[in-house]
Amino acid sequence: MEQIPQSLKELYEKDFYLWVMESLKLLKNKEYDLVDWENLLEEIEDMGRSLFMAMLKQMAKVMEGLYKWENFKDHPEMYDWAEEVSRARRSPSLKAIAQDKATLQRAWKLSVRAMERCLKSHPFPQECPYTFQQIMEYRPWLTQS
Repeated sequence: MEQIPQSLKELYEKDFYLWVMESLKLLKNKEYDLVDWENLLEEIEDMGRSLFMAMLKQMAKVMEGLYKWENFKDHPEMYDWAEEVSRARRSPSLKAIAQDKATLQRAWKLSVRAMERCLKSHPFPQECPYTFQQIMEYRPWLTQS
């Protein structure tokens, strides 16, 4: 097995973009023995964490919109909330992470923090009031009373 060139590992520290391009070239050429696997795997893990946080924020947007719609129907921006919920639900990855109860709770805490900034005097539930099904499908604006 061939040793990873030290220059590739050094490149990771000095010029990340060039490291990415060189790594991509090695992968495309199937020169797997020359790939800087340690740093490549670390970058993929970091990318996964970043994408997870982005999905968590999307889920928080859905919850925030649902909660605002249910509790502040007289607000002038209420129709914007419905559109925001619909837009946030479009992410295909949302469904994959929304099924985990701990993840739902994390997203709820994010949405409460966001709502507390503009609705300071309103008490918010500590526990997530929504199920996976509601996060993905509930449309309170269609069941107005």
